[in-house]
Amino acid sequence: MRRHQVGGALWAFVYLALRRALELVLILLRSENANQVELLALRHEVAVLRRQVGRPVYQPADRALLAAMSRLLPRSSWSCFSVTPATLLAWHRRLVARHWTYPHRRPGRPSVDEETTGLVVRLATENPRWGYRRIQGELIKLDIRLAPSTVARILKDHGIRPAPRRTGPTWRAFLRAQASHIVATDFFTVDTFTLKQLYVLFFIELGRRRVWITGVTDHPHGAWVTQQARNVTGDLEDDGVKVEFLLRDRDTKYVSSFDTVFTGAGVQVLRTPFRTPNANAHAERFVRTVRAECLDHLLIVNARHLERVLRTYLRHYNGHRPHQGISQEIPGAGSGTRLTASPSSLGDSDQPHSRCFPRIHRYDRLGGLIHEYELVA
Repeated sequence: MRRHQVGGALWAFVYLALRRALELVLILLRSENANQVELLALRHEVAVLRRQVGRPVYQPADRALLAAMSRLLPRSSWSCFSVTPATLLAWHRRLVARHWTYPHRRPGRPSVDEETTGLVVRLATENPRWGYRRIQGELIKLDIRLAPSTVARILKDHGIRPAPRRTGPTWRAFLRAQASHIVATDFFTVDTFTLKQLYVLFFIELGRRRVWITGVTDHPHGAWVTQQARNVTGDLEDDGVKVEFLLRDRDTKYVSSFDTVFTGAGVQVLRTPFRTPNANAHAERFVRTVRAECLDHLLIVNARHLERVLRTYLRHYNGHRPHQGISQEIPGAGSGTRLTASPSSLGDSDQPHSRCFPRIHRYDRLGGLIHEYELVA
């Protein structure tokens, strides 16, 4: 951009110089009286313009031409210019300096490029507890070397305060950090076509929304519930889930031995207030989801049938279904189940659908009740 500006000013100067040279030739060809009269008229017009214009604006080409013409006139005649002699001399010195000055690097430190500046701002925004030197160390690890003062200047220019008084965690980040160590549990019931009521016990990790369904029974007695607690603690440990709190309601089916299994594993049991299902909202939402997407559209024969259906649905829920609560990510790659019934392909087709877009295959689950889409090579 600067090179284009310099080139434009040079051509403007050449144009003005040629124009004034031609005018000088015409003046030399005219008579002396005509030149004197024209000179008086021009001086009067200049005086009128000076009364109307407070301070004229000169382009670089105008300054160069006037400075060059000042060298052709004696100082006694410099009163014809609309600027002072000191200004003309300053313009001429500037022309000489520019003529003999070679391009060189600007003094001071080199400026920081926009990409590095954006990275510094990103590190400070995503890590509000990091100070200048901590950010500098992270940049060195990324093979980017900046002084701490440069980091401080960048953050100051972008209105980011020093750590640790920068900003606190957002509510989303705070709740997500807390939820990563909380597992909630609850029961829900399913009525078979013979009107027999079955109980399903499940656990859901609040951080990633992964679900474990430990079993199905028509009689959730204390020994059965306690055994499910032992099973799920092993499953959580195998999946690398660190649990600090277990959230449950005050249902009498949760016997004391159920809580003892978790407290023995270092997990604190939290009980919701009376008649407040919203206090266990994640579990309640899963119950609504599994009913709306699966159970409300099937007739359940018996407990074994329900186990097979839930096993298939859990593979879909944990391994294929995007979840809005975690930014449309998949809760987990594992099945997340602990059902003891033997595997079955009832209503579960692993073959891709015959009608599919190129590179996108559709898989039908539960007899086509659930569709899964995958991008294939």
